[in-house]
Amino acid sequence: MITLNIPIPGHEYDILIENGLLDKTGEKCRDLLHHDAKVFIITDVNVAPLYAKRVADSLTSEGIINHTIILPSGEKTKSLYYLESVYMHLTDMKVTRNDCIIALGGGVIGDLAGFAAATILRGIDFIQIPTTLLAQVDSSVGGKVAVDLPSGKNLVGAFYQPKLVLTDSSVLETLNDREFAGGMAEVIKYGCIYDKPFFDRLAVMNNRSDVMSDIEEVIKTCCSIKADVVTKDEKEQGLRRILNFGHTLGHAYELAYNYEKYIHGEAIAAGMNIAARIGNILGITDSETVCRIKNITETFGLPASIECSLEDYERAVSLDKKAEGSSVTMVLVPEIGKTVFKAIEQKELIGIIEKAEEIK
Repeated sequence: MITLNIPIPGHEYDILIENGLLDKTGEKCRDLLHHDAKVFIITDVNVAPLYAKRVADSLTSEGIINHTIILPSGEKTKSLYYLESVYMHLTDMKVTRNDCIIALGGGVIGDLAGFAAATILRGIDFIQIPTTLLAQVDSSVGGKVAVDLPSGKNLVGAFYQPKLVLTDSSVLETLNDREFAGGMAEVIKYGCIYDKPFFDRLAVMNNRSDVMSDIEEVIKTCCSIKADVVTKDEKEQGLRRILNFGHTLGHAYELAYNYEKYIHGEAIAAGMNIAARIGNILGITDSETVCRIKNITETFGLPASIECSLEDYERAVSLDKKAEGSSVTMVLVPEIGKTVFKAIEQKELIGIIEKAEEIK
């Protein structure tokens, strides 16, 4: 078993990574729970048939009372409507401050369940059990929880750290190829922004099988990078912003297609590519880096570009949480493994995007 400690002052927790860890859920959670705690497993209709019973049985075997709440799947579940639904389920089942939520699923469930935990009764414990590659390497780590509004993604949220993250690498076997590729976008991002040797390792992998042959080390590397960044900047005041590489414009693609046509990783892959082209236009990103990012995303079946109107870009940029007044701080990559922040006036950025769109 791989154990990574996240030493955030006052909110320290461990990430455990192991094949088959799901069946040890009760054992690993028991000592973290209050003696009279009930556990609420929040999951979705796709994950529940595969893993909910295993988690529930493991908890029951340790004498832990548990209930399962099953939600629809997809980004539209991460909404105020379903958040209220979760609140109602919890209150109907007499939730108390001694209880705990387990988020069993991908990023949508992790974000929604985590935000419910952060806000119900002013905060109860929660544990992450991520079941997608994207959630295992990114969204389950760092304590950002949120729901979407019709006007944009993650606009209602909090920083709220889990008590534990249980990462079972075997669950990735049930992911379809598209979801696995989507997770690879975030994996690639870590190499782009922080770790050139890691990027170089990924660049010689040709397919899913190559990644899975070293999957626990891949997950460990990504989580270690994020842990290092988050420990230094929990509330995203500075360094943590590097994790948003590709996201400002990636969110534009998700919003433009109403979160239906492209999954998160596909949008982020295209967002990283256009950010690299923007950096090149500004004289910040070298041409080799632009090509390497394009090549690696396409190797893993991810889009290097997505059609988007300037109006949709304007809408996403104006809602970006990194916006300050009339400017947006873009995360740019001068070369693989290095980042810079560049504040750009929103109107100027739209003009640069228009030029970048012409580069394929």
